[in-house]
Amino acid sequence: MILTVDMGGKVMRKPNSMKGLEDLGRVRLSQNFFLRDFLHSEIADFYRIPNIPEDPDLAIEAGKRLCEELLEPLEATFGRLHIRSGYRSPAVNRFGNENKLNCSTNAATSAHHIWDMRDFDGCMGAAVCIAMPWMVDHYHDESDWQRLAWWIHDHLPYASLCFFPKLWA
Repeated sequence: MILTVDMGGKVMRKPNSMKGLEDLGRVRLSQNFFLRDFLHSEIADFYRIPNIPEDPDLAIEAGKRLCEELLEPLEATFGRLHIRSGYRSPAVNRFGNENKLNCSTNAATSAHHIWDMRDFDGCMGAAVCIAMPWMVDHYHDESDWQRLAWWIHDHLPYASLCFFPKLWA
């Protein structure tokens, strides 16, 4: 299924000014999320690499699906989510991969953390790493992440899951 986003006929272009980036960040992806929520990157901030979508329309379309189909139901069920890592520009991701900063190659990350780049099959996609304060407050055993994994499996239309040991992110 291909889902398109009606931007009122407006085509978003890659921002070339702070005002343009501010406007892009204010694009609402769902009831509780704006694009700005996903643009923060420690790699980008520390190494001063702009983390700006090259194809904002595709990033917005993928981000809307991610938020509406996955993040909103998670937040409605478990409370506020903490976004650890969302969108990565190809430049940020490439730098992270080349410098062993826990990023895969751009080819492997397209339609994943690189929301504005389709994968080899032409599919769009978006990934996000989240921490859920509710999980941290209610579970402490090493294997407790499996409870959340099964809930997601039973209730949400996800493509893949990966859990990290810190905070079950």
